[in-house]
Amino acid sequence: MRRVILILLVVLALIAGWLAYALYTPFQAFRKEGIFVEVPRGASSRTIARLLQQNGVIRSRVAFELLARWKSRQPLQAGEYFFDRPRNAIGVFRWIADGHVYFRTVTIPEGYNMFQIAGLLEKEGFTSRDEFLAVARDPEPIRDLAPGARTLEGFLFPASYQLPRHPAARDVVEIMLQRFREAWAALPEAERSGRSVEQVVALASLVEKETAQPDERPVVAGVFANRLKRGMALQCDPTVIYALELAGRYNGNLLLRDLRINSPYNTYRYAGLPPGPIANPGESSLRAALAPAAVDYFYFVADGEGGHVFSHTLREHNRNVALYRRKLAQNHSAVADPPPAPSHRAAKKRPR
Repeated sequence: MRRVILILLVVLALIAGWLAYALYTPFQAFRKEGIFVEVPRGASSRTIARLLQQNGVIRSRVAFELLARWKSRQPLQAGEYFFDRPRNAIGVFRWIADGHVYFRTVTIPEGYNMFQIAGLLEKEGFTSRDEFLAVARDPEPIRDLAPGARTLEGFLFPASYQLPRHPAARDVVEIMLQRFREAWAALPEAERSGRSVEQVVALASLVEKETAQPDERPVVAGVFANRLKRGMALQCDPTVIYALELAGRYNGNLLLRDLRINSPYNTYRYAGLPPGPIANPGESSLRAALAPAAVDYFYFVADGEGGHVFSHTLREHNRNVALYRRKLAQNHSAVADPPPAPSHRAAKKRPR
C-alpha cells in the first residue's frame, strides 16, 4: 500500500513539475518578428489553446486549457493579439483575459472626402479603396439622422481611430458614423438651427474646404449664408473639384473650362447648396455652419498667406483680387514659368 502511495506521490510530483514548467517558463521557439493570433468570437478555451500552441506562443495547449478552466471567471476576450516577445502561459492568459487587442492608429484629416479616406486606408493597409467606397456610397446607415443623404459623405467624422490590422470596411464606416453622431449630439445649436442635418453638413463641408483657419470659418459660413439669402451662386471651387471626382475626371488641377461641368455639385452653374456634402467636416466647421458670423460680406479671396480677405462689394472684391494677383506675381518673379492664373479663385464670388 505504501508503495502505491509513494508511486502516486511521485506521479503527482512529476505532473506538478511539468505543469509548473509549462505554465511559468516562456516558450523559447518564439519568432523574432513577433506573432499575431486571432481569437475568434465565441471560441472555447480548447480552441484558443490550440491556436496559441500552433502559432508558437505557448508550450502546451493542455496546460493552457487547464489554466483557462481553472480561471473560468476570467473569460478570454475575442480579437487579434500581438505577442512581441516570449511570455509564459500565465502571462499569455492575462494578456488575452484583459483584452489587450492589437490596434493601429490612423488619423483622418478634417476635410478629407470619402475618396481621400479610401485612398488613405488602402495606403495604410487597412482595407481596399474599392471596398471602402462601396460601403460609403450606401446612405442607409445614416438615414435615421439625415433622410435625404445621397451617400455617407460628410458623416465620416475626421478623427484618430484605433483599428485592427485588417478591419472590414463596414466596421470602419460604422465607427466613423458613431463618432459623427457623438459630435453632432454635443453641438448645442443642433436642435435649433432650423435646417436639415444634410444642409448643415453640406455647408460645413464647404467651409472646411475653403479655409483651414478656425477663426475664419464662422466668417466664411456667414459669406455663404448671405449669398444664399440673396439667391447668389456660391461659386465655390471645391464643389467643382468634387463634381470632377465623382465623374472620375479630376487630375489634381482645376482649369477654367472645368467650371462649366454639368453637375448639381457645380455651384457655378447651380444656385444654392450642392445636393450633399463634398467632404467630411470637423467640429469647428460644423459649429460655424450652425452659427454663421453676422457679417455683411459677400466675397472673399485668398490673401496669399494662408488666410482670406473679405469684402462687401464686387468693386472692393475686384481690388482685392488685383492685389492677390500682384502678390502672386511678386512671389513667382524668380521662377521661369509664369505664375498660375488665380482666376477660378479670384472670380468665384461674383454674383450671376
